[in-house]
Order: sequence, then C-alpha cells, then structure tokens
Amino acid sequence: MSEAHAPFGKAPSLDDLAAMAEGAFQTLPEGFRKLTGDVVFRVDDFPSEEVLDELGIEDAFGLTGLYQGIDIGHRDAGGPAPGPSMIFLYRRPILDEWAEHGEVTLEELVTHVLVHEIGHHMGLSDAQIDAIEASAG
Repeated sequence: MSEAHAPFGKAPSLDDLAAMAEGAFQTLPEGFRKLTGDVVFRVDDFPSEEVLDELGIEDAFGLTGLYQGIDIGHRDAGGPAPGPSMIFLYRRPILDEWAEHGEVTLEELVTHVLVHEIGHHMGLSDAQIDAIEASAG
C-alpha cells in the first residue's frame, strides 16, 4: 500500500490526550511544576452543560480547557482546606482547534492549553498569561 493510501488511524482517545498532557507537564521547568502543587488534571470530551452555562458559552467547541478551584494566591492558610483544584482539558475542542489551525502540533496545543490553565491556578489573568506567552515566543 502506498503512503498516499495509508489509513489515517484513530483520533487520540481521552487516555491518549491525558498521556500527552502528563508528558507536557513533565517537560515544564521543575520550579513551575512544584508551584503547581496538588492540582488534579482531567481530560473529558466536552465541558458539561453547567460549565458552558456558567461561562456563557453556547458552543461546546469554544472551550479547550478550564481551571476550577481557588487559585493559590487566594487560599486562606488558616481557613478550611479548599477542595482539590482541577484542570480540565477538553479533547474534542482541542482536536477541532488543532485540525482547524494546523500550524502547531497536537502536543504543542495540549501544552499551550495546560500551561494556560496552570496560569489560572497560579492566579494569573488571561491577559497576564498571554503576555507571558508572547514574551516567551
């Protein structure tokens, strides 16, 4: 079978994307990883309807990742322990964005979304995260 007729294979599964995210996390600088602390990473196909409603997003493909929790800058050391902070990566919107733009690898896009959500965990705004990314790129 010639290369032009080779099968494309399957889209990455939830587990594949989770492994990609874990690999991306391991490539981040050690100090950055340590600052991340005990955040839980989760990969779902799409955000829930409740999340979309909360954020005022109508199209489930419009959200590639989400941080849920109290950012580390706003935690009260003397207060009750907050629930676990979570970073969600949404597989189908990530795959859609990757296919639509094509100028980055899937691994680069997963890393971008992961780092963006870790930035929210650290208390950074979208504008601050964008400025950091722009200065690094």
